[in-house]
Parts: sequence; structure tokens; C-alpha cells
Amino acid sequence: MYSKIAVGNVKKSFKDYAIYFLTLTLAVCIFYSFNSIGSQKALIQMKSVSKLMKVMSYVSVFISIILGSLILYANNFLIKKRKKELGIYMTLGMGKRKISLILVMETFLVGVISLISGLILGIGASQGLATFALKLFDVPINEYNFTVSTGSIGKTVLYFGIMFLLVMIFNVFVISKYKIIDLLTAGKKNQDVKFKNSTIYLIAFILCVGSLGFAYKSILKVGFNVLDPMVLISIAFGILGTVLFFFSLSGLILYVVKKNKKVYFKGLNIFVIKQINSKVNTNFISMSLICLMLFFTIVSLSMGIGFKTVMDAGIKNATPFDASISVRKNDGGYNIEDVLKKINFKISKNEKSVVHNEYLIGMNASDFLTTGDFKTDKVVFVKLSDYNKILKFKNEKEVNLTRDEVLILSNTDKFMKPINEKIKKSNKINIKGKEYLIKNTEVIEENLQTSYFVSSFFTIVINDEFLSGYKISNSVLNVNYLNKNREKYNKKYQIRQDYGKGGTIIGISKDGAHSEKMVTTNLLIFIVIYLGIVFLITSMAVLALQQLSEASDSVERYKALRRLGANEKMINKTIFVQTLIYFSLPVSLALIHSVVGIKVTSNLINSLQETNINFSALVAALIFIVIYAGYFYTTYVGYKNIVRNNL
Repeated sequence: MYSKIAVGNVKKSFKDYAIYFLTLTLAVCIFYSFNSIGSQKALIQMKSVSKLMKVMSYVSVFISIILGSLILYANNFLIKKRKKELGIYMTLGMGKRKISLILVMETFLVGVISLISGLILGIGASQGLATFALKLFDVPINEYNFTVSTGSIGKTVLYFGIMFLLVMIFNVFVISKYKIIDLLTAGKKNQDVKFKNSTIYLIAFILCVGSLGFAYKSILKVGFNVLDPMVLISIAFGILGTVLFFFSLSGLILYVVKKNKKVYFKGLNIFVIKQINSKVNTNFISMSLICLMLFFTIVSLSMGIGFKTVMDAGIKNATPFDASISVRKNDGGYNIEDVLKKINFKISKNEKSVVHNEYLIGMNASDFLTTGDFKTDKVVFVKLSDYNKILKFKNEKEVNLTRDEVLILSNTDKFMKPINEKIKKSNKINIKGKEYLIKNTEVIEENLQTSYFVSSFFTIVINDEFLSGYKISNSVLNVNYLNKNREKYNKKYQIRQDYGKGGTIIGISKDGAHSEKMVTTNLLIFIVIYLGIVFLITSMAVLALQQLSEASDSVERYKALRRLGANEKMINKTIFVQTLIYFSLPVSLALIHSVVGIKVTSNLINSLQETNINFSALVAALIFIVIYAGYFYTTYVGYKNIVRNNL
């Protein structure tokens, strides 16, 4: 008997609250897809993928907390909407234990259905994600195999099983606290909406504009420099401005529209405005949080793939040699050849090497460049003879300089653009009170050693005599392998140790740098995409559930509209308009935030390597539109069904 009631209730819930099942199915799908990445045979043996999966397992715990909270929120919404039904069960003599048993059965059925549908959808989605992973890890696409990860299925069932178990416990606890009178009269209790003086909303809106204006201006000025305290201040003002925006919105809309009588009294606009205002007024905190999550989603999805392009180009520019080993000491130092002899590090016959030294003479980039903030960026000097040795080592033509000539090297956009502007304006540069002629017509794009990042920010090649009185700050040995046994030599050059007083020996191989960067980059991409999609689903689900809650609370109002002569078409139009407005409000502000966020992030990425994010932005837009449209349409249909079934 009780199982029949539970099955009947689930069927009814599918019809009226499809958004709940859509959210559960998508949550299972996303969770399985991202946890099954490592199941591809072509990726299983890669150490970088195993590291990725370890981190993803920790991220999945955080994701499960978010999804679990969302499921509890959605379940709580459903319970509130069914108070009258549960009250009738009690009136008919059914005890709280029996009602709890029905709810447990319902939760179990919903869990099984959601897991099955979500896993089926996830198995399909994971194949697309797997091909994306192959591309990220530079594995040929013909290595792809259709796979179903039993381990990920087990993990998904376990995590979501725990979530549904918590829901069952929550339902039993909630039912135990309810009284019959509260359940039966729940439908007659409407929340009183209290509007403050319009002046308060106007002041809040002015403060909102000021806060957001300050946040945008500050972050665009300082960029995403985490060491600058203005970044945190800008973020704080951005959050404050977002909250003030939604707080002031309810009163401001009502005030502005009331001034325009033609709009206010047209059709059922007065009803729509009151509905929107009441919901925004009571949910401005959650709408602010939704807006910020959508902002993160848009920026992360837009920049994720573009970031991969930049890092790939950057690592290529940063690794011109098979390996490099250096000893660094800023206040004067060591020669790499002497250091290697002392630590008994030998160069074999199968390795070709070249040595060069770098010097600091107490000059910063700001001494030469007038545009940009370069006060802390030191200019590195290299002897002409050392630079020619590097050119010869790379089988390139050597250069000649007179005593009054220099060359300028860089391989970072942050420096290359202002240096080129400097050269175009004047091909002369003042070094320690003497004027030198810049021989190159534009900056030479070159890295003088293999490293994890492009390290030639602002390098000047000058005649040997000029540097004769200065101490070495960094001494470098660059190596190319002469045979194919790269793994043996790669291990040899993976070194990091202290040397002497204040000295550091660092060894890096091209393959090691590429592998480390691939792990870091791909890990970051997967995490931001994973979080972005989960935040998007969570945001849309909360908006949808709030609207469906509004539908249940407003049934009496729609009955009044029907008695006043409003037909079904007019009522459906009001439902469509208010659902569209409610969904659009947080999205609109999130898009404005995202314009600034993408601009700042693009500037940061382009300072390392010029890139085009059009493709990743298009992919992000498609993902966003599909999920947004799906939730909007499902919410609209669900809202109509609730109203129609109660009229």
C-alpha cells in the first residue's frame, strides 16, 4: 500500500517538479563524467593524469558538498509544497512513522531513477570529455577508446547514495516536528512583503553604483596581481555592490515603473511587477550569490581553453634547449663550471653544452621605459661574447657590436610592446650615464635558458668590457642531447639545491618543464570547468526552485485574476514574463561583471602570450545557453502546471 502511494507521488512529482529530477540527473552526469577521465587506456599510464585524478578526487568531495546542499535545498522545497498533502495523511489517521516511510520510499525511488538516467547521460558525456582530455594531454585522437568506468560508477553511486541517505534522515526529522494544524493551513499562509521607504532603496542603489564603479576601475588598473592589496579591496567592493544591487532592485523597479502610469497599468503589468518585487525583496542575498557564481562560471569557461593555448606557447618559448642548469646569487656569485666540478656533476660525451653568465648592475626596466609599472623588474645584462656562443651553439649567425651599441632581448608581451615602442621613438638608450645605440630595430624574442616560464623579461647584450667590473648574478649551462635516451638525461637535470651562502642550483629539462606545466595547466582547466558547470547548474536550479515556490505561494492570487476576467493566455503571459525577468536579473549583472573579469584575465594572459579566446568564449556561450534555456523552459512549464492544476 505504502509503496503504491510512494510510486504515485513520484509520478506526480515528475509532472509538477521536473526541475528537481533534471537537476539530479545533470548532477550525476557531471560528477561521473569528470571522475571517469582517467579511464581512457591512452591516459592511464601517464603520471600527469594520475596526479590529475588524485586532485580531482579531492575536488569531487567539495563538489559533492555543493550538490548535496543543493539536493537538500530542493528536497526541502518539495516538502514545504506538500504540507497540505501530508496534513491530509495525518487527518486520515496515518502516523508520522508511516508518512516518513512513504517519504523514504519516494527518496529511494527518486535516487535510483536519477542515478540510472544520470549515469546513462554521463557515459555519453564522458566520451566527449575524454576526447577533450586526449587533446589537452597531446595524445593522438586515434588512441581514443569507448570506455565505461566501473570505478567511477561505484564512486558516483556511493557519493549520491550518501546524499540521498541524508535527505531521508532530514525528511524523517522534519516530519517529526510538524503538527497537523500547521500542515493543513500551510497553503493559506503567505509571506508578508514589507517594502522600506523608497529613499532607502535609492541610497542603496547609489552606493551600489559607486561600489561597482570603484571595483571595476580599481581591478582594471592594477590587474589580477594577487600581491597587490587593491585586488582584494576591489573584490570586496564588487561583492558589496552586487548585494546592494539586488537589495535596491525591488524598491527601485516599483518606484520607477509606478512613475510611468501607462506601463504600470497596462495589461497585467501591475501584477507582474508586484510578483517580481516580492520575490527579489525576500531573496536578494541568494540572488547575489547566484550572480557571483554565474560570473565565475562565465569567466572560467571563457578563459579555460584560451589559458591552455597560452601556456603551450609559453612553454615552447621557455624551453629552447634540452636542459639547463644554473647557479644564482643576486649579490654576486658563482661560475656554473666551477660549481659543477665541486659537486662532481659531469657532462657526458653525448651532451653538447654552452655556458653564459648574467649580470645585474642595479638598473630596473623603469629606468628605460616610461609606459607601464616596471619599478621592481630588474634589467639583466649579458656579455656579447657569451651571446655569440649561444648563437653558435644554435647554429645561428653571430653578431658584431661596436663599443657604443647594444641589443635588447625579451620574450614576454608585457615587456616586448613597450620596448618596441621605445625603439620606434628613439633607438638610443642611456646606461649608467652613457648613451648607447640599439642595433636591433625591434626587440629580439629569445629565451637564453630552459625554464618553467619565459624568463627573458628585459635583457641587454653589451660589449664585454662594460661588465668587467660586475659580479655574476646567474651562471647558466645549456645542454642539448646527442642521443635518444632522453629519460636518463632528464632525471640527471632535475636538480634543486642550495649552494654556499645564498646560492641556489636549479636544473630543468625541457621534457620535465613540459610535463610539469601540462599537469598544472590541465589540472587548472579541469577544475575551473568542473566548478563552473556545477555552479551554473546550482544557480539555475535555485532560481528555478524559487520560481516554483512562488507559483505555489501565488495560487490564490492567480485565482483572483481568473475571477477578475483574466483568461489562460493572459495568465500564461504573466508567468512567462516574470520567469524571464527573474532568470535574467542575476545573469545580466553577471555578464557585466564578466566583461570586466574577462578583460582583466585576458590582460594577464596576454602579458605572457598573445592569444585569442573567441573559440573558448563560443564554447562557454553554448554550454551556458543550453543549460540556461533548459532550466528556463522547464521552470516555465512547471510554473504553468502548478497554476493550471490549482485554478
